[in-house]
Amino acid sequence: MFSKLASILQHAVEALAPSLPLQEDFVYHWKAITHYYIETSDDKAPVTDTNIPSHLEQMLDILVQEENERESGETGPCMEYLLHHKILETLYTLGKADCPPGMKQQVLSFYTKLLGRIRQPLLPHINVHRPVQKLIRLCGEVLAAPTENEEIQFLCIVCAKLKQDPYLVNFFLENKLKAVASKSTASLIAEDIQKGQDFGMTDPEQSVQLKETPRVEQGQRGNDLPQLADDLSTSLDELSVPTSPEALAVHPHGNYNLVNSLLNLTKSPDGRIAVKACEGLMLLVSLPEPAAARCLTQSTCLCELLTDRLASLYKALPQSVDPLDIETVEGVNWGLDSYSHKEDTSAFPGKRALISFLSWFDYCDQLIKEAQKTTAIAMASSIRDRFFIGVMEPQLMQTSEIGILTSTALLHRIVRQVTSNVLVHEMVCFILGEQREPETLTDINRHPLRYRLIEHCDHISDEISIMTLRMFEHLLQKPDEHILYNLVLRNLEERNYTEYKPPCQEDKDVVENGQIAGAVDLEEDPLFTDLSPDTMLSNQEWLSASPPASPEHLKSDGKTEVHKIVNSFLCLVPDEAKSSYHVEGTGYDTYLRDAHRQFRDYCAICLRWEWPGSPKPLEKCNLEASFFEGHFLKVLFDRMGRILDQPYDVNLQVTSVLSKLSLFPHPHIHEYLLDPYVNLASGCRSLFSVIVRVVGDLMVRIQRIPDFTPKLLLVRKRLLGLEPEGPIVDHMTLLEGVIVLEEFCKELAAIAFVKYHASSTP
Repeated sequence: MFSKLASILQHAVEALAPSLPLQEDFVYHWKAITHYYIETSDDKAPVTDTNIPSHLEQMLDILVQEENERESGETGPCMEYLLHHKILETLYTLGKADCPPGMKQQVLSFYTKLLGRIRQPLLPHINVHRPVQKLIRLCGEVLAAPTENEEIQFLCIVCAKLKQDPYLVNFFLENKLKAVASKSTASLIAEDIQKGQDFGMTDPEQSVQLKETPRVEQGQRGNDLPQLADDLSTSLDELSVPTSPEALAVHPHGNYNLVNSLLNLTKSPDGRIAVKACEGLMLLVSLPEPAAARCLTQSTCLCELLTDRLASLYKALPQSVDPLDIETVEGVNWGLDSYSHKEDTSAFPGKRALISFLSWFDYCDQLIKEAQKTTAIAMASSIRDRFFIGVMEPQLMQTSEIGILTSTALLHRIVRQVTSNVLVHEMVCFILGEQREPETLTDINRHPLRYRLIEHCDHISDEISIMTLRMFEHLLQKPDEHILYNLVLRNLEERNYTEYKPPCQEDKDVVENGQIAGAVDLEEDPLFTDLSPDTMLSNQEWLSASPPASPEHLKSDGKTEVHKIVNSFLCLVPDEAKSSYHVEGTGYDTYLRDAHRQFRDYCAICLRWEWPGSPKPLEKCNLEASFFEGHFLKVLFDRMGRILDQPYDVNLQVTSVLSKLSLFPHPHIHEYLLDPYVNLASGCRSLFSVIVRVVGDLMVRIQRIPDFTPKLLLVRKRLLGLEPEGPIVDHMTLLEGVIVLEEFCKELAAIAFVKYHASSTP
């Protein structure tokens, strides 16, 4: 009560007193603070019971006023006084001693406001960045400390200043951790001063003999005091004791204390403090200074903290989580992780832990995305080694079906969520390995995880198969060239799936008449004897139904006429096995629109990969080498060959992955997956040849099923929701497979047309 009354009286006296020059006013307030330590005998009273906060605030106001009254960039006498007399050094020591109690908060607040409100650059001054660096060491030493809020505000303003002028970060890269004071009391300081003890100045040529100074009354505030402020600053600066083991444990790396303090505050139980600390780290990792990047990755525990927390959050997840819950959980954003179980109407066991894990992974991803290149590579490499390989791989390689399903669903979610190109590449190398040479049957298990995941695409458990296929489908959409090359392209590089026939004059004449040399006319093929002109589409009809052309790709010569390719796919399924023309809104035009949009997106992804516009000339290909389509296509083709005997959901996923592969604008992929007229070498198969075999099997099986067409139409209407569920229809799996097959052929026809139309447009 007395202290508040004294503060009110002081403000009243200051208001009534005649205005003095700013410098005298500034010096008065500073000396009022120093006199507190000379005169007080009670160092237990909190700082809020003194006039220190008021004097500090007045000093700040004077500095701001002085800057506003002067030209931009000009340093006034008050700021000169603050710098020359090392006021920040003195305040740092008082804050470290926390004398009187609560002084650390006041000092942190003063530093924060000084750096935030003063426009001229202060950090380049040694008497600013040196005490700032020392104060940084005090932050984050104790979790849930009462000064946490002030600590994070101070650290964030320093980070913001470094973001404005990145070169300043070099002032904060130390060679070693220096011992700093860990104990100091006001009585000791006052006793030393009153005894007249000598304290050495920073400048070795100067030394000051302190004398006992009488108390300064209000009316004497403009008078000079004999070097009191200088002496107190020097005495406090020299007062130090060895650093405690606890402090060393908090800062095991001493080179980048700003990062270490922020890392400690990311562990704060107060979510707001942790988020602010994460934001500070985001600013620091983005600094372009190479020295800072090296120091950050080599001399701090940033990479270890990111990956270890990721690993611990992953291990905290339940052993079994519904894949649908993993896929659909929302609210995953590292800065907005405020999940409330009580308010959640769609809660499930482990949701809190799942959101925490995905939120932290999102933060790591965004941190790498924003980071300087050296820092980004180091962080992503650490996540691969310490999390992907160390934690996730054993879960993906286990034999428990429940465990496989949960871990694959989590991997799928991570694949969908990751956006940083550097982390995408590390994730791709983790999943697929780094091999780029053509595969052989004997070495398909060279990268065990890749082999296991591809095998899971054909797992006895349909759930595992579907989830793994979905993971690969989303992986193919990531902007990393190694994905498609590793899975498919490396095996098609030499085009040894083709049988080379040198063209002769007769072949050229045939091509000019509309036929491809060596190709079989589908209208004369026994599999397609039921075709009628009504089921065929003319080239003009396709052109009129096509979407606008994409200008990205140039025309490649020597391609089969598009209308023949389109009709080849559309006519694969016999009329009695077709049901789409009985249902409105299931025509090929919907596939054309989707194919055009998706092809445009894939072209944008592949634009910088510099793929050739035409296939490698056969004369330059090694056609003698034996062809193997690769483990991935082998499993997909095997699955496609069983489309009439597999569950509907599995068939949808298999065809979805194959259609995504077909969309890529690489000439070898287009030839191998979308050209029915390619001359296949002996023993080789293509997507078209696999479908032809399925259709041959279908035509035989149709004969054994009475009322096949009506049943087929009923099943289609049920799948579309046009008919209510009723009695189980015989041969349901076969009928659903036929419907998927028909739709897939329409989709492939649309993709082939869109790709041809885009490449033929200059």
